[in-house]
Amino acid sequence: MHAQPLAMNTLWEAESSAIRWLQGAGDWLSYPFGLVTHLGSQGVIIVLMAAVFWSVSAGLGARLLVAVIASGAVNGLLKSVSYTPRPYWFDAQVTGYSHHGSFGMPSGHSQAAMVAWGYLGIRSGRRALLWAAGVIVLLVALSRIYLGAHFFSDVLVGLSVGALILWLMLRYEDRVLAWWHTLDAVRWVSYLLLITLVPCVLAMAWQFGVRGDWVLPAAEWIGATPADPPGHSLAGLYTASGGLLGVVFGLTLLYRRGWYSAEGTVTARVSRFALGISVVVLIVVLDEMFFGDLTGLPGALLSFAVYAALAFWATYGAPRMFITSGLATKAQEADRTDHG
Repeated sequence: MHAQPLAMNTLWEAESSAIRWLQGAGDWLSYPFGLVTHLGSQGVIIVLMAAVFWSVSAGLGARLLVAVIASGAVNGLLKSVSYTPRPYWFDAQVTGYSHHGSFGMPSGHSQAAMVAWGYLGIRSGRRALLWAAGVIVLLVALSRIYLGAHFFSDVLVGLSVGALILWLMLRYEDRVLAWWHTLDAVRWVSYLLLITLVPCVLAMAWQFGVRGDWVLPAAEWIGATPADPPGHSLAGLYTASGGLLGVVFGLTLLYRRGWYSAEGTVTARVSRFALGISVVVLIVVLDEMFFGDLTGLPGALLSFAVYAALAFWATYGAPRMFITSGLATKAQEADRTDHG
């Protein structure tokens, strides 16, 4: 058993006191914060970015999809190795308005909000939108603390990791894209498999090897702790890694086959989103119906496969269907060279 360092327990006790004080403002805040927190939900952001990719700007949507899903994979890896509690796990007096099965650090909502809304705000070139993005990020971060989902330290680490990913994206995205397009099929597929599979293998080795004897510190975590935090954390990593595999594979194939344009009439744009999201919903529902009870490593592996398929559909299958059905056209060369 790996006991938590005394310093961490002391920090969490102090942070729990601050969270209890914040929650003392009243339960009524759980409603607005419960809504605001969805602006940092990776699932919600991905649906919004898919809408941008299908119906607004293929290039912008593609870049955001890659950034947000890659951020999710990084977050999943860090959660899988952190083994840190959430406030309502650690302290029974903290109310958990938002329940999660994975470990706490870093805050995925704060990290995703920083990457997605920060990128949109900066790329907009408008000061008002940049300020709006900053407000959204701060409100999401505050919501995670009030809802009892994260300690202040979880949120701080999440914002820091998100800011680093955002900086790397803004500084190197064009350079990396130009390099990626020079690779032959064998090399880009090999690199993609390494990027998406190695973190999964490392996390699995960490959990079943280095931390294989870990047991829940029931004497210290006296709140409502879920049954299998390591398993939930591993599943989150596998889900995001599968999504990253599917989205990059799909976008690369789409680029090599002429890309596509998200321009068109309002009817065409709405129809594209409706068709695209209907297949996503169908796959998710079927997965839940037939495999919803699957847990542990088998469940994580299935999540990898399902979300790889979903992401591939969103970035390749759907655009190709749009072109074939006449709802979209292939991009002009200028648009193609500025794709995601």
